[in-house]
Amino acid sequence: MSDLIATAGRRIRLHILRHNPQDPESQPHMQTFELEEADGMTLFIALNEVRETQDPSLAFDFVCRAGICGSCAMLINGKPGLACCALTRELPDDITLMPLPVFKLIADLSVDTGEWMRDMSERLQTWVQGSELERDLDRFEQTMEPQLARDIYELERCIECGCCVAACGTAHMRPGFVGAVGLNKLARFRLDPRDERDDAAFYQLVGNDDGVFGCMTLLGCEDMCPKQLPLATQIAFLRRKMARQGLKKNPEE
Repeated sequence: MSDLIATAGRRIRLHILRHNPQDPESQPHMQTFELEEADGMTLFIALNEVRETQDPSLAFDFVCRAGICGSCAMLINGKPGLACCALTRELPDDITLMPLPVFKLIADLSVDTGEWMRDMSERLQTWVQGSELERDLDRFEQTMEPQLARDIYELERCIECGCCVAACGTAHMRPGFVGAVGLNKLARFRLDPRDERDDAAFYQLVGNDDGVFGCMTLLGCEDMCPKQLPLATQIAFLRRKMARQGLKKNPEE
């Protein structure tokens, strides 16, 4: 409560990168908006106040406002995060906001993560596959051991916000890299007993520099994940499995 009282009435300044690539006359530039901080204010609330009272053309995305959809991801003072979960009282007076890198810019703070995520999902075939599933839909409802169900659910908590991709050094250098979000999805399906693909089928998808061997283990993905998923652990899991499979295939190496 003391923190709220201490920041009541504080003036904060939002320095926002403005650019609309659809407008040929638009040039990237920083624009500053000043407003009075309110108790419990988040960046999402602050941005809405700016759009309602100062500049209705400001572009940014939001849907759930509860850290579930991932739409409001952006760079907050240089670090990927969710605007709806970022309390202004935990930030300095001057806050710099920029769109997530790697993804296609729509305008200002709005980027198209959907196109990137769809391409990644199609490349990795992130859906349960099996020759019998189309004929036996009851297999989708088969019971699982509670711990296995919990392990799968832990990986399903990914909201595809793109923060891990924006924080990834490899993704900045290699456009085809599937990122921690893609490798996490593949690890999830590797656990699912309903998926009939074998190790070779899975590892053929990511056994290259666009997959597990592209990761430089900088841990930016796990550090910046708003859901605190064990992303680096899953990448290490896939690497170990691939290494063991390779040794079995080439016992003399």
